[in-house]
Amino acid sequence: MFINKTDDGLNNVCGKNIAKFRVNLKISQRELADRMQLVGIDIDKNAIQRIECGKRFVTDIEIVAFAKIFDATFEELLIAK
Repeated sequence: MFINKTDDGLNNVCGKNIAKFRVNLKISQRELADRMQLVGIDIDKNAIQRIECGKRFVTDIEIVAFAKIFDATFEELLIAK
């Protein structure tokens, strides 16, 4: 049976990295949600919070948008640290 959670029970491997990139940019979760909307991804502050704490799955389209906003590669977002 396929299990779609990480070993520690999270729904994504990129949430912690997204939080680190956001903190490094010195922006709030609301500001990140606003920037996501500017690149065409309809997401709110609550969804950002759930992504960062691993409670929400992240789509491939969202990963592309996060990478664009953070000027990062997909690998930088997806590598579990």
